[in-house]
Amino acid sequence: MTVYLMLSAGRGPLECAWAVAELTRRLTADAGRRGVAVHREESVPGDRPGTLRSVVLRLDGPGGSAADDFAAGWTGTLCWQAPSPYRSGTSRKNWYVIARPCTLRASRTSFEESDVDIVPCRTGGPGGQRRNKVSTAVRATHRPSGLVVVVDTERHLALNRRLALQQLRDRLERDARAAADALTTARWHIHDELIRGNPVRTERP
Repeated sequence: MTVYLMLSAGRGPLECAWAVAELTRRLTADAGRRGVAVHREESVPGDRPGTLRSVVLRLDGPGGSAADDFAAGWTGTLCWQAPSPYRSGTSRKNWYVIARPCTLRASRTSFEESDVDIVPCRTGGPGGQRRNKVSTAVRATHRPSGLVVVVDTERHLALNRRLALQQLRDRLERDARAAADALTTARWHIHDELIRGNPVRTERP
């Protein structure tokens, strides 16, 4: 099973970006001891070398729930407890980051004409009896998604069939873009979920 986990410094200071990088290394080491493979899918670097504002990790574990169980132990507010390497004058030692499972990519429904059922049908409206008698309209159903379109704008069945297939392609593409935008928005919201204090785990150098 594969799980995607995002670690984010939120709107915290540069030490929080340092904490993300340190906690990512600590998480990776912990995962190795538990037989869970960690792959970095995406990352946003911090202002200082070796730091990360955020990172998305792919966790692959043996069995049905190993990665899920491992991610659960690293989900929530995490604390890296150490003096700041950048500001010697601050007494603060707790640097918080947020970790949340996320969906990396929206699933896409591929379009194949063989997945479309096209049935001639009759519709009313302009065109009179001639259009109704010869049934030039088509109802096209894309079986994998359940999308249905009815096209009767042309007087020839073949033209309406072509238009119906194009409409289905366009709707599937719009739906895919909307799903991708929704995922991006959901991931950005994770950055604002950081709650300082009461961490689910605290790590130290």
